[in-house]
Amino acid sequence: MTSCGQRLEDSRLRAIATEWSLPDMMALARELRDAGHGEIVSYSRKVFIPLTHLCRDVCSYCTFAHPPRRGERGYLTPEEVLEIARAGVAAGCHEALFTLGDKPELRYRSAREELTALGYPTTIDYLVAMCRRVLEETGLLPHANPGVMTARQIGALREVTISQGVMLESASERLCQRGGPHFGSLDKQPAVRLETIRLAGEAQVPFTSGILIGIGETRAERLEALLELRKLHERYGHLQEVIIQNFRAKVGTRMSDAVEPPVEELLWTISLARLVLGPGMNIQAPPNLTREDFGILIDAGLNDWGGVSPVTPDHVNPEAPWPTIRHLARETHRRGKILVERLAAYPSYCLDVDRWQHATVRHRVLDSIDSHGYARDSAWRVGGSAPAPAFAFVRRRALDPVIAEAIAVASGGEALSETQITRLFGARAADLDAIFTAADKLRQLTVGDTVRYVVNRNINYTNICLHKCTFCAFSKGKSAHSLRGPAYDLTLEEVARRAREAWDRGATEVCMQGGIHPHYTGETYLSLCRAVKEAVPEIHIHAFSPLEIRHGAASLEMDVRSYLRRLKDAGLSTLPGTAAEILDDEVRATLCPDKLRTQEWLDIVAAAHEVGFRTTATIMFGHMERPRHWARHLLRIRALQQRTGGITEFVPLPFVSMEAPLYRTGRARPGPTFREAVLMHAVARLALHPVIPNIQVSWVKLGEAGVKAAIAAGANDLGGTLMNESISRAAGASHGQEWSPEVMERVIRAAGRHPQQRTTLYGRPRTERSDASFRAAPLTPISPNPASPARRGA
Repeated sequence: MTSCGQRLEDSRLRAIATEWSLPDMMALARELRDAGHGEIVSYSRKVFIPLTHLCRDVCSYCTFAHPPRRGERGYLTPEEVLEIARAGVAAGCHEALFTLGDKPELRYRSAREELTALGYPTTIDYLVAMCRRVLEETGLLPHANPGVMTARQIGALREVTISQGVMLESASERLCQRGGPHFGSLDKQPAVRLETIRLAGEAQVPFTSGILIGIGETRAERLEALLELRKLHERYGHLQEVIIQNFRAKVGTRMSDAVEPPVEELLWTISLARLVLGPGMNIQAPPNLTREDFGILIDAGLNDWGGVSPVTPDHVNPEAPWPTIRHLARETHRRGKILVERLAAYPSYCLDVDRWQHATVRHRVLDSIDSHGYARDSAWRVGGSAPAPAFAFVRRRALDPVIAEAIAVASGGEALSETQITRLFGARAADLDAIFTAADKLRQLTVGDTVRYVVNRNINYTNICLHKCTFCAFSKGKSAHSLRGPAYDLTLEEVARRAREAWDRGATEVCMQGGIHPHYTGETYLSLCRAVKEAVPEIHIHAFSPLEIRHGAASLEMDVRSYLRRLKDAGLSTLPGTAAEILDDEVRATLCPDKLRTQEWLDIVAAAHEVGFRTTATIMFGHMERPRHWARHLLRIRALQQRTGGITEFVPLPFVSMEAPLYRTGRARPGPTFREAVLMHAVARLALHPVIPNIQVSWVKLGEAGVKAAIAAGANDLGGTLMNESISRAAGASHGQEWSPEVMERVIRAAGRHPQQRTTLYGRPRTERSDASFRAAPLTPISPNPASPARRGA
């Protein structure tokens, strides 16, 4: 393996293992690890559930397994299993690690009898049942280490776990001979264990394996074991991690007096594993088994600490307590790395859920991860009531050079690459702080310390829609009866009434959007504009997404530009750049398959600019897409703005998941994390500088805490007061229908900025408009009224 990731052949590895010095091996291992994992070192917060200590094997070093004891049950009861799991939930764990002996019922009659009493024929059948109960009753995600398994057993466990594992320990048959540590242990035969690992690959199970060093094997035998694991992984791609575990002598075992391997042997083997398995493999070593400063293991190419429990001891190594997670973070940061929590399955096996996770666990996995596949760091949800987490920035030796370069390029006004933007979206800890700081500095230089908002009213004239966008909880069709609220289609009279009331309450704008009603034509949208203008001639009409524009033009058999000119003549002033979602057809094919394609959206918005309209631009993020799609979206928006100059502001819209069909059917994440939601505003400021000066934060999606955080990270606009927000509420958001000017200005001042009302195009409203907004009467209660197309003028 070279610094560019070229695979090292077996012969070359054997030469390195015998000829290279430890410092040289460690240096190359670090280089490879950094190429594959950057600055992240991961861990899993777990609870340890020892289902049974009975085992048919008799390994010479093990204190976990023991024969049946008089008066003692051989298995945890279901109640005991759930009690441990619930303690894990209370401690913030995501993983339930089931560890147990290998097929004890084949050795002990008492095990068979106890299993019969429990109602299960085998230990693994009982394990499957307990994994299911923990999964369903506590939400913890099980990882199972039951030893050697058949294909049927692996398949049964796959339905109730997100990963499984069995340590190879060694590929040396010699260790199974008389006098060896594995003598008399049928399940420790290398061929048997390798076959289990192979079967897991066929079943597409994210699988953990590894080797145990210091039990009598040679360095050459360690290398051969790692090469065997590499063969299987190259064939199936299923080895999510390889553990390098060092032997610890334990009182009461046949190897209690054996010499433990020195830390140099552990460092050598970790480095060797990285050279054998390459940059992308997750190499783990348990931190509690290194008596010296365990942080040094990072210097050998490690990128994961394994499972660490704040609740239960390491039942396999009870003499070695876990470090606290705070201690783990401190040691990781001392080595210039960032500690990040993961699930029991590693990120790539969580993101590609259709391949690696059974249908019964996919939704739970997606519900627990962020956009990079790591564990969500809080209970916060877009539009929800859970408190926003605080950002804790830990200072490290140096900023990630890739991120530092990207900040410098963006600050100079140059376009970033897709790779650079994607890297920015992965920022954590001090790198995150640097991005927020840089974005806020650009905000200050570009638009100053004023944060603006517009007094407006949302008028969603219909929620009936012929499209089947999987993210939408607002639209109503034949299959949407279970979602919030009835279907409606407002009359033109009601639209006009709402516009007049908005004007009386100080509004300068009405924002009109709706579903694509099957009976609407281009004349419908023209009628809506005329109705508003007849009611309130001076009000600004900000209306109709590019999707509605296409629909209106097509229904009248007109080209888009000609139809846009008709809308302008009817009173339309500006267009919202909605229906963008993610501007990448790789995502749109699933997210909104019958909606606009990426280029169609760009072409319609460009046409609007050419006709003389200004528009906004949006992104809807946090569902099924990845950070690379965010990067592509931003670059396409930037290129469009450089070509036309017609975009007034960029508006990140975090996905509100609660009632969205895509989420309810288990195909989406539950929106971005708080870090991701705030980061989107900061990265947008950098990526779109200087071509789009205004970055808007949605109070409907993020609430007060999110608004303040986004303002500190480069946002300078709060959008509209809205008066009747309905789209986000339909999806489950709980931040209200309206933020009055008083609320807007209080929040902006609390964020350390100067509030200012604006018009849609960032002018200053007349004094009488502003005065009216601060003395607005309460809104008249509304009740959406069904209406026929004839009554709508369609």
